[in-house]
Amino acid sequence: MEDKLTIAGQELNSRLLVGTGGMVSLEILRQSFEACQTAMATVAVRRVDPSLSGGLIEMLESLDIAVLPNTAGCFTAHDAIMTAQLAREAFETNWVKLEVIGDDRTLLPDPVELLAAAEVLANDGFVVMAYAPCDYVVARRLEDAGCAAVMPLGSPIGSARGIDDPHTIALIAEELDVPVILDAGIGTASDAVTAMELGCSGVLAASAINRAANPVAMARAIALGVEAGFIARSSGRIPPRLDAEASSSFLGMPDL
Repeated sequence: MEDKLTIAGQELNSRLLVGTGGMVSLEILRQSFEACQTAMATVAVRRVDPSLSGGLIEMLESLDIAVLPNTAGCFTAHDAIMTAQLAREAFETNWVKLEVIGDDRTLLPDPVELLAAAEVLANDGFVVMAYAPCDYVVARRLEDAGCAAVMPLGSPIGSARGIDDPHTIALIAEELDVPVILDAGIGTASDAVTAMELGCSGVLAASAINRAANPVAMARAIALGVEAGFIARSSGRIPPRLDAEASSSFLGMPDL
């Protein structure tokens, strides 16, 4: 794996992306960003006024954190496309985190609408990072549609269950050529470690940080988890065994 996360030719200095939804306050969010040293933060287009003085966007700019508008709250490809186009004008960026939700209860992505929107936006010059179901075939189709990164969920948004299907996440990370960012379900630092050890290029965390009892400390912990998991994955772990194997060989020792 490369030392730095690279998406659409742009290098990011952190493999942890942070969501801004559910923030307690701007000041706590600022401290959390400083603690985890993220390079990119998602912003819900429908909930944030980019022109507001002293607001979230101004704070992100002051910290040199790239804004990644997302289409949160969209349930159709049409709505997601329109929201992305509005974001390009308002935030002056062609980057977008594409979300098309299937229903209110599970907040799972709608693969049909998601793929339709991804293809249109990619053809329109957007750098599309698609929030996706934990499904290898859908992930591969999103890459084929032109997505710059695929972001499969570990478990439903805000559930803090971690990774329900590690095998599929590992398969997606292994087979796709674009970066795979684990999105949704992170609850604590160990979930981030697992995601990186499975081969993900990065992790996005929102609720795990913003709803923690101590968001600043949790932001730092998850950032360290991402770093630890990346180093562990790059180091080449020893294979699991059914039987014991002594760390020191008995070969050549005298019989007593």
